[in-house]
Amino acid sequence: MKPAIDRIVQTYGLLTNREAAIAAQPRVENYIRTLVEGGETDVDRLTVCGLVYLREQDGSNVSRQGGL
Repeated sequence: MKPAIDRIVQTYGLLTNREAAIAAQPRVENYIRTLVEGGETDVDRLTVCGLVYLREQDGSNVSRQGGL
């Protein structure tokens, strides 16, 4: 779990800023813990899920219809 969280926080810091990544760490830890308790063990998949989760939380992961 820790390797995925470290990668998520580091990558999210590059996408936003370091302060936002540090502030988001407790939220992403809870989310990743939920996934692990549900049976997910793949670090790469946990990392991607965590990044998607944070981007959805901050509104950056907006779905676009029609390829626009």
